[in-house]
Parts: sequence; structure tokens; C-alpha cells
Amino acid sequence: MSGLAEIVAPWVEGLTIGQVLHETATRHAERDAVIFPQLNLHWCWREFLERVDAAACGLLALDIRPGDHVAIWATNVPEWVLLQFATARIGAVLVTINPAYRPFELQYVLRQSDAVALFLVDRFKTSDYFAMLAEVCPELASSEPGKLRSMDFPRLRHVVTLKGATPHGAMAWKEMLHRGKSVDPQRVRRLGDALTPSDPINIQYTSGTTGFPKAAMLSHRNLLLNAYYIGQRQGLSHEDRICIPVPFYHCFGCVLGTLAAVVYGAAMIVPAEFYQPTATLDAMEQARATAIYGVPTMFIGELEDPTFAGRDLTSLRTGIMAGSPCPIEIMKRVIRDMGAREMTIAYGQTEASPVITQTGDDDPVALRVETVGRPLPGVEVKIADPIDGRELGDNEQGELCARGHVVMLGYYNNSEATAAAIDKEGWLHTGDLAVRLPNGYYKITGRIKDLVIRGGENIYPREIEEFLFTHPAVEQSAVVGVPDPRYGEELCAWIKLRQGAEASEEELRDYCRAKLARYKVPRYIRLVDSFPQTVTGKIQKFKIRDQMIDELGLTAEETA
Repeated sequence: MSGLAEIVAPWVEGLTIGQVLHETATRHAERDAVIFPQLNLHWCWREFLERVDAAACGLLALDIRPGDHVAIWATNVPEWVLLQFATARIGAVLVTINPAYRPFELQYVLRQSDAVALFLVDRFKTSDYFAMLAEVCPELASSEPGKLRSMDFPRLRHVVTLKGATPHGAMAWKEMLHRGKSVDPQRVRRLGDALTPSDPINIQYTSGTTGFPKAAMLSHRNLLLNAYYIGQRQGLSHEDRICIPVPFYHCFGCVLGTLAAVVYGAAMIVPAEFYQPTATLDAMEQARATAIYGVPTMFIGELEDPTFAGRDLTSLRTGIMAGSPCPIEIMKRVIRDMGAREMTIAYGQTEASPVITQTGDDDPVALRVETVGRPLPGVEVKIADPIDGRELGDNEQGELCARGHVVMLGYYNNSEATAAAIDKEGWLHTGDLAVRLPNGYYKITGRIKDLVIRGGENIYPREIEEFLFTHPAVEQSAVVGVPDPRYGEELCAWIKLRQGAEASEEELRDYCRAKLARYKVPRYIRLVDSFPQTVTGKIQKFKIRDQMIDELGLTAEETA
């Protein structure tokens, strides 16, 4: 929604996450709060708050205190949502760990975050979490529950399992809840009342599409205002039912998803532990979702799912597509074929809690497919020259910078990286290239680091990807630069074809030659079945580039 509605002060201003949950559960006690269709789980807001506070008492029974860091390494299970709000109720800082992490990454996060407790599931797809934990923390096997002493993780005391057989040294979730029964529930309320909105309450690790992940510290206020304003842009209310197939560990799932539901009293619908197109369609249809979230890859999966035809998705109204550049044709199909006529586009990053700009539910379709909208209320945005930092005008491409309530508190234990990301005037430097249009809407044109320079010509991969998508056989593409001894860099396109479609690499190259400047035509084209991706569906272009360097036999001199 836009206009006068955005002038009204958010009701969440000045409150903490725990206080907002309590208020919503009081207002909407018997309305749907949490639905896991596959588990036949259905909680109203009253019951959800009761379960959250039972978990908070369990945390207190483990002597977890305000300010302590509590890590969770898990898929989208019910306990994840309970822990998110239980930690917030007592002021413990939730540290979210990517379910796709391997032992080396787990070790890094547990050590860097200073976590005192780790909550985890038994496995994710082919990953055995218990085995990986045993690899990095062998002391667990000889410890008593709650008495872990590890040289690598000196602050880690507790390991709590959310599902599966509990290994020696760990404690089951149910056991923690049992211990919590001895705790006075009023302690939860008293601790919550002592918190302030500016306190850090969440540590989110950057997605790691390139480089080592950094720990963004986010406050109650950061997250609540983001949840409030993204919901306002969708026109959310307690009548809405939000389908959340995106992972909880990421801001998309636990801020735009679960927290926005709490802010508005909307129901949260969780299709499965991890993204599955058919399960997502089932959940939308059966639970009568009014909003659907996802990255473009997920929407493509749903639209191409063999069961899509004939689905009754008439309840759908709005939602958010974000996380990576949104192909224009996919947005049009989501509006036309899925019926999400008020679908919005959001843009941001973890360091911005996460949304900086978003389209409105009543914006013309052209603005919702060609831009990433306007800044959220209370957020300043400028376009700066990446070289000298001067502010640029409309229709000039530069780095998008943001300032206001969205900006993180900083990176945990990394003042150098914080200073590089947030300048002395409080501007967060996103690393994204963008253009501001005269109407105040923004277009993302690429990543500064993604820029390909071929023979002195600047090429932005997103432009080529959008063009390839106009070929009727192309479902998705990813374009990267690879080293070349003559031109410095050459373009390489990985292309996934639509199911049942046929096209050769040469045919696709000819298609490009017919309509693109010669220097923009990819020298290398590979037809693939899938792309290397993060759990949130972001394509990891650095892995494509590394694989092509190996495949093409480029030398160290050429890759320098």
C-alpha cells in the first residue's frame, strides 16, 4: 500500500519482539497462527504463545540468559519458530545457521558467534548433522548434557536435538521443555520487560555466495520495522495467510515470513522442511494461502510443476518475490497464472534487515516487473559513484546505499568489516549497482563484483540473462565472466531449458547474435540441468566460474 497509509506510525515502534508477540496473541487468541500441513499441526495464537513461553522457560532452565547467543542449525521445523520467539522473549540472541553448511563452516560459525547452545535436527537431505557435529566437537560424546567443555568452542555448553535419536552428551527438546516446568513463567515476562528495542536479538550470517560469511547483528527495532513495512506494502492484515516455503534461517523466512505474521496476526503456513514445489502448491491450495513468498527459482519450480495445472489457487492475492533478479516473464506468469495479482518485488540484503525497497500491492504491473519499488518509509536511499562516492542523479548508474532503521548494528566481532560496509555518515554500501528513475522507483542493474569487462567494454550479466529469458525454450540462465588472454574476460552462459523444450548451444548463440551487440554474445554456452545454489535459491556464480575455468583449462596467468 502507498500514500497516506505509510505516514501512520507503526504500532510496533518502541516495542520488542516478545512484546509484539504477546500483544498479537492477546488480540487474535483463537485465530490461526501456525500451520504445518504435512505434520497436521495447527496452532492458534493463544496456543502458540503458550508453547513459546514453555520453550523460554526451558531456555532459562538451561541457565541461558539475556545477551547469550543461541545457535540453530535446522530445517523448517515447528521448533525453529518456537525457538525464534522464545529467545526473543528472554533477550537471548538467535544465531541462524545455514542448513547447507558443512563441518568447516559449522566450526567457523560456532566459534565466531560465541554460541552457548546449539539446537539442531538430525539430518538434511544427505547431510548427517550429528556426524558433522561429532567431527568438529568430539568432546560431546564424553560429556554430560549441559556440561560440554570444548577447546574449540569454549562458550558452548548445551546441544539440544529437535528430532531424531539424541546422541550422548546432547539433550532432547522434550527434555528441555520438561526442565522448564520448574521455572516460574513470570520470569519470562520480567526479563522481557527489561529489554529495549535497540538490543541485538538476531545474528544472521551473510549468504556466502562469495567470500567468508559475516555475522550481521540485527535489533528488535531493525526486524520489527522491516516486518511492519513489508507487510504494509502487501496490504497484510489478520485475515491473511502467508505461505512460507523459504528457509527460516534466512531473513526472508524469519523476518518477512514468521515475524511479519506475528506483527499482523496473519497465519503462517509452512509447506515442508525444505523447499519442494509440489508441497508448496499443496499447502497454498489446502490452507487457502493469500500470500506466497519465494525467490524466482521457486516460482519457476511451481509454475513448471506437473501438478500446477488445475490447481485452485483463487485465494492467492499477494506475496513477495525477492532474493535475486526477478525475470520479467516469471513475474507476469505469477500474476496471470497463479492469480497473485498484488504480488510485490522486494530488494535488500541481510545487513538491511533485509528489505530496502519494495513495490506496492497497488502499483501498476509495469513498475512491479521493471523495478524493485521505492524505499520503505524511514529509509533513505542514494545512488553513489562507486569510484569517488559522489551522489548521482536520476538515470545515472551507481552503487545503491541505504540509511535508516534498516541498517544493521554491525558485524559481530568484526569492526573492520563493519567500517567497510557502513560509512561514517551511516550509509550502508550494498555493493549493488542501481539506477533511480525520475518517479522515485529503483532498478537494480547488477553487482559491482559481477561486472564483466571484455576488451574495455562494460557488460552487466543481468542484461544478458533477461534477454536469454525471451527465448521460448529457456527456463533460466546465469551469465558470468571467465578469464581470457586476449580480451581480459569473455562471457559464459549456463542455460536450463524448459521441460520438453529443445535448443542447441549454437541456436542460442545465433539468437543472441541476431539481437545483441557482438561483444555481448556469450562465447561459451552450456546447457545444464541445474545450477549451484544457496539454500535460499541464489545462484552461486563463483562456482560456475570456477568450474568453467577448470573445464576450459585456463592457466594461473590467465586467471590472475
